[in-house]
Amino acid sequence: MSSLQTTLFNYTVIFEPELDGGYHVFCPMLQGCHSQGDSFEEALANITEAMELYLDSLLADEEPIPE
Repeated sequence: MSSLQTTLFNYTVIFEPELDGGYHVFCPMLQGCHSQGDSFEEALANITEAMELYLDSLLADEEPIPE
């Protein structure tokens, strides 16, 4: 029987309002991890997905996870 292990990461994200509406959002600890959304909620969902994919790629490449 295999055991599943879940690790919780806690990172700060920065929301910047765009001049024409919506938000640009990024995570300073995950270099190059940026996203955007037309609403705060959409930007939050998008950056959450981007961060999950970023961390998955680090794990797949056996790279260290930023703390």
